[in-house]
Amino acid sequence: MPKTSFPTIPSSEITSEEKFINRRDFIQKTSQGLLASSAALILPSAMADSEFNLKHEITSYKDITTYNNFYELGTSKSDPSKNAKWLKPHPWSIEVSGLVNKPGKIDIEDILKIPTEERVYRMRCVERWSMVIPWEGFELNKLLQKFEPKAEAKYVEFKTILDPENLYGQRFPVLQWPYVEGLRMDEAMHPLTLMATGIYGKKLLSQNGAPIRLVIPWKYGFKGIKSIQKIRLLDREPRTSWNKAAPNEYGFYANVNPKVHHPRWRQNKERRIGEFRRRKTLLFNGYQEQVASLYKDMDLKKYF
Repeated sequence: MPKTSFPTIPSSEITSEEKFINRRDFIQKTSQGLLASSAALILPSAMADSEFNLKHEITSYKDITTYNNFYELGTSKSDPSKNAKWLKPHPWSIEVSGLVNKPGKIDIEDILKIPTEERVYRMRCVERWSMVIPWEGFELNKLLQKFEPKAEAKYVEFKTILDPENLYGQRFPVLQWPYVEGLRMDEAMHPLTLMATGIYGKKLLSQNGAPIRLVIPWKYGFKGIKSIQKIRLLDREPRTSWNKAAPNEYGFYANVNPKVHHPRWRQNKERRIGEFRRRKTLLFNGYQEQVASLYKDMDLKKYF
């Protein structure tokens, strides 16, 4: 895997937990170099308390865990946290199949043995709001490599849990269940693409996609499928849930692009949760240097 540089997010933009209750632990981890590897240079290499400016606090931990899109637990932003108890993240396993040499299952206990790191990513929702979140996880490519992808594998398909008996939202045909997402193989293997198992140094909560979810920081949030149970490698582009539901609104790629507007709203501005002012939407959510080469010579208005 080639060495990849990562953008620096100003410390004033880092999402905090309840007025920085745990900030000293977070700073200590930073000072110990846990975030300083070549694959994790998201934060400034050194941080002092003075760099944390409460006037510029973006999102509280409470908001991160109570303002969510997770239709399996309800369509309102507050539903997932209220109904989180119905999602049981243990026991859990992921089945990997398709174009791999070693198909099989891996239990969550073994998944959690994969070395993790903490990365702070900008996260952008198609509904014109965004957050900055410190995720704990590992690169997706580390998981896929365990199953030895075949050369003909061009795409990766993900499926979430299917449990309408317990997951209230799956009793209604809002989408075709289970939820399905997909990536092109080079996107999946990119070192920015994360399998998240925690948030703010804590275990991932059910409303945030426990016990494991996908995080792709240069794409809109709906690509970050939660509570993953199945992964399949394919030689063709998989049909994804939102693309099937509204193909004119949600493309397969879902790259953040301020010049490609949703039919029902413009996407050149966004609002960070906790802020009133709007800011300009950045191409690829600010990760253009890292990922633009993946889409060289592609018409990004056609392949949106």
